[in-house]
Amino acid sequence: MSLPVLFGANVDPVWADPGQPLRVARQVEEAGLDLVTVQDHPYQSAFYDAWTLISYLVGATRKVTFVPTVANLPLRPPAMLAKSAASLDVLAPGRIQLGLGTGAFWDAIAAMGGPRREAKDAVTALDEAVEITRQMWSGERSVRFKGEHYSVSGVHPGPTPAPGLGIWLGAYGPRMLALTGRKADGWIPSYGFLGLDRLPDAVARIDAAARDTGRDPSSLRKVYNLNGMIGPVESAEPFQGNVLQWTDLIVGLVREVGMNGFVYWPDADHLRQLTLFALQVVPAVRAELAD
Repeated sequence: MSLPVLFGANVDPVWADPGQPLRVARQVEEAGLDLVTVQDHPYQSAFYDAWTLISYLVGATRKVTFVPTVANLPLRPPAMLAKSAASLDVLAPGRIQLGLGTGAFWDAIAAMGGPRREAKDAVTALDEAVEITRQMWSGERSVRFKGEHYSVSGVHPGPTPAPGLGIWLGAYGPRMLALTGRKADGWIPSYGFLGLDRLPDAVARIDAAARDTGRDPSSLRKVYNLNGMIGPVESAEPFQGNVLQWTDLIVGLVREVGMNGFVYWPDADHLRQLTLFALQVVPAVRAELAD
């Protein structure tokens, strides 16, 4: 089952100019893109709370889907996070996907009262969070789960979201990639952390884990966060050149690597860059893929 290729843009959750996130989100929607991503770093003083902002933006737009990239699990207990996502899915059907990760910036997390975890424990905690989230979305009358890091004991879950609400993991290491293939609905890595040279191997690991558990790898959403700049001329650097170079790169990533979603994070000049991406790069990619 092949998924349609989706396109989106990042909206920084900054509050220095209170209306900026909404202006950008509306521009993304009006330009016909599919996704808006929002960083979740609650300890960052320059940022709004991501879930509060996403809820506000959902109510102020009409059709674009929002994805936290990625929800900060150490500061958001999974049962509550699952309930938040399910609630938003019921209130605004099809407008949310749950991006989820292990956490990072452990000093800042600890300063805000969260746990400090070693890499192995962080992956185990995420695995448990996925299990709890699935149970909280199950529609069952009562659910229980006992893990090393998280537990629920006879909680009554609700509301029940639509089947389209998925879990997209920000995954890079071998254990995380395997977890994505086994249990997640999607994958949302970033170019800045996973370059073009390492991307095919990561996709292969996810696909192998999916096949090992009887899942169809092509049914998984694979979204690449692209940081860069669209310029007037060719560049030797990926995602720094002109529209034609961007188009060729993205088409290659779909056809040769298996990616099926792309979210643009401009390095600067955000509104103009997003316009170039939405009105020039995306139509060119769609036209190439339609051939």
